[in-house]
Amino acid sequence: MIILISGNGQSGKTFMAQHLLEKYKVPYLSIDHLKMGIYRSDKNCGFTPLDSSELIGDKLWPIIREIIKTNIENNQNLIIEGCYILPHYIKEFEKFYAEKIISVFLVFSTQYIKANFESKILKHRNVIEDRGELDADFNITENITENIKEHNQYRRRCIEAGYKYFEIDKNYEEEITKVYDYIETQKRIIESK
Repeated sequence: MIILISGNGQSGKTFMAQHLLEKYKVPYLSIDHLKMGIYRSDKNCGFTPLDSSELIGDKLWPIIREIIKTNIENNQNLIIEGCYILPHYIKEFEKFYAEKIISVFLVFSTQYIKANFESKILKHRNVIEDRGELDADFNITENITENIKEHNQYRRRCIEAGYKYFEIDKNYEEEITKVYDYIETQKRIIESK
């Protein structure tokens, strides 16, 4: 079983992966770590850490895809999280692999971002990984606008690819339980086959 967790930055992917590791005793791979390992070992790898999610995703996806297939072929479980898992990539898997993958795409509503950007989204950005301090010129209003744009774009990607997404609209803690319930249900289905 492979659990893929994707969504924009600061949407709770790493926190969810850590929670699932503790619950299921399944290790997780952060694609950010893979990205930085490749970039630090070869600055001519075709991307920089500041490039778009699409560019980095297109470079990393062939590696991630083959990691997933290898784990499935060896009957191993793994959680992979990162913003570079774009919904349309999942369509590349043949049925044998696809039926062993649980894909979770997280999106925040515009309402949620506006109401919680400072109090929750920024406040919890360092819960699992140290993402450093915000720059002195960090502009809240600009970042809220950009965050809304990114989540709307990610939602469209999910819809265009035909994949279910989970939208956090009002209360993160309550609404994220639907995601955990979904994962548990899908896990049981996979294990029953």
